[in-house]
Amino acid sequence: MKKILLFTISFLIFVSMKAQDKNELPGDTSLPSSPEEFEAIAKLDEGNYKYSVEDYFAKPKQFSFQFSPDGKYFSYREKDKNGKSHVFVKNTETDKITKVVEEKEELLRGYGWVNNKRLIYAKDKGGDENYQLFAVNIDGSNDKCLTPFDNVKAGIINTLKEQPDFMIIQLNKNNPQIFEPYKINVNTGELTLLYENKNVTTPIAGYEFDKDGELRGYVQQENGTDYHYYYRTSEKKPFKKILTTSWEDNFSILSFNYKTKYKHDAYVQTNLYNNTNEIVLYDLKKNKVIKKVYSNPTFDVGGLRLSKKRAYEIDYFSYNGEKRHIEPVSDAYKKLHAKFKKQFGDKQFSISDVTDDENKFLLSVGSDKLYGTYYFYDATKDSFKKILDVMPQLIEDDMAEMRPIKFKSRDGLMIYCYLTVPNGIKRGEKVPLIVNPHGGPYGVRDSWGFNPETQLFASRGYATLQVNYRGSGGYGKEFFLAGNKQIGRKMLNDLEDAVAHVKKEKWIDNDRIAIYGGSYGGLATLGSLVKTPDLYTCGVDYVGVSNLFTFFDAFPPYWKPYLGQVYEQWYNPEDENDKKIMKEVSPALNVDKITKPLFVIQGANDPRVNIEESDQIVNNLRERGFDVPYMVKYNEGHGFGHEGNRIELYKTMMGFFAKHLKDKEVK
Repeated sequence: MKKILLFTISFLIFVSMKAQDKNELPGDTSLPSSPEEFEAIAKLDEGNYKYSVEDYFAKPKQFSFQFSPDGKYFSYREKDKNGKSHVFVKNTETDKITKVVEEKEELLRGYGWVNNKRLIYAKDKGGDENYQLFAVNIDGSNDKCLTPFDNVKAGIINTLKEQPDFMIIQLNKNNPQIFEPYKINVNTGELTLLYENKNVTTPIAGYEFDKDGELRGYVQQENGTDYHYYYRTSEKKPFKKILTTSWEDNFSILSFNYKTKYKHDAYVQTNLYNNTNEIVLYDLKKNKVIKKVYSNPTFDVGGLRLSKKRAYEIDYFSYNGEKRHIEPVSDAYKKLHAKFKKQFGDKQFSISDVTDDENKFLLSVGSDKLYGTYYFYDATKDSFKKILDVMPQLIEDDMAEMRPIKFKSRDGLMIYCYLTVPNGIKRGEKVPLIVNPHGGPYGVRDSWGFNPETQLFASRGYATLQVNYRGSGGYGKEFFLAGNKQIGRKMLNDLEDAVAHVKKEKWIDNDRIAIYGGSYGGLATLGSLVKTPDLYTCGVDYVGVSNLFTFFDAFPPYWKPYLGQVYEQWYNPEDENDKKIMKEVSPALNVDKITKPLFVIQGANDPRVNIEESDQIVNNLRERGFDVPYMVKYNEGHGFGHEGNRIELYKTMMGFFAKHLKDKEVK
């Protein structure tokens, strides 16, 4: 029973409560800066650079490779001259290629195979995240919208291998506050409601279906803080409550144990018995742990892989530590892992896709310096074939190193970070630093690997510091809960302590430090400019919250049952002490303390961080006489998906950093 609700900015979905005419643009349209202003800022990024912004942020020519389940077809997305990325299907026997989905004005947000003859894909409207599902045949025929409902959000719960014409999805079609599961025919769009979710005060927060489409359990939420887990032993039996946890706990079914005839065993990821998330084999009928199967004392275990071909044998466990770690389990996978390790050396590799017969593997290979390379591995021939480098223009030897580092915070917490270092730093040279807090904030983390942002920054001579501050995911329950009610407070202390730690590197220029972040990272950027104005030279706020009061007020009705968790994890505006703190840590209410230059970026249709958040900070600062460049795109949501918008954003950002982080003679 997966708790699918996480109250983090990166997962929070909400809409503005302000009614707008369909033809009215969101926000205050008098605030955004002009294209000419952005062009002038971008021109400040002068230098004889080997790589352009486009080299890092233009969409790859080809990407999103997938096998059909039987391996007879191979699909991918390919970009045309206009920057649109369509879906193509290649017959692996005849090499015939067919364009099956054309990306038009609205971006394709993802696609995949339903069965050997049909694909599914998703679109929304301008980044509003009300996703609609579509399906199409491999020859491009019968292209059909499966969920043609306005202001309804669709999500996929389960694919059904044994029922290839069907999937299980969830929709908030009957009540915008509640999601219910449906079985959908991917050819006709016919929907069958599988379970009613009627009680708004105690809504079902997640459903647990098995591989055959049987609803085995569900999670009911209460008071915004408690979760009741229900399970039934057969479709003829009633659901019975087996467990109650709080939002602080994790109890998530990764997979039922199909290796045994006893159908009530499941592999569960949980932190009920340990500080870190571990995997246990759990008897849901008897409501007890059978055995612990995998854990790590420092890092949360991330998952497991089962082999359908070999009767659902466990192939490996994995977790994300300072780098990603795979722990081989089955004899069959141990042999494969050894072959992959020999072929790819110290590079990180992962299985991106595999055919049902497990004879063809699609492998993704990368590192901190390698964007990504794809290989075919044919198990019947024991042969590797390189498909392509996703970003061949980025030469691996030219890229910057991403170094895992760690330190103790001022109150004794171990904090894990990544420091990306520009190549070729000369003795005695000092380089500017960009602090880049991740979004979330809760349950999310930065990881080791290729990051186009930090590589772009390094190409311009900037070091980048990414901090997994308290509250980040992956480091156990105690570290996660240490972030409670610390937005604008100890979370920012962790950033400051991280900066103090890397200042010990003699090549960091202590007088040229910027902060930039998106989503919660934007709030952290603004909060840092308020809390420690002398530490940072400038800041960039990308779709960030600025006022916790208006942020909470923008929640739609279907989030209200979950406010209990928000109030315990964030702050409670009904509590006088919390209300006082909210005022202190809401940057839009403390703009008098901001003294350094700021660049603000916003998607107008953002359903997570409403445009009012950025409008407030820009308007309040301009009223004080600040010159605040403000970029708004009216076809974007929570982050820029359109290639042209993204490139303009980073060109402007590079010009902004050049203006404030580089000496005039350095340009």
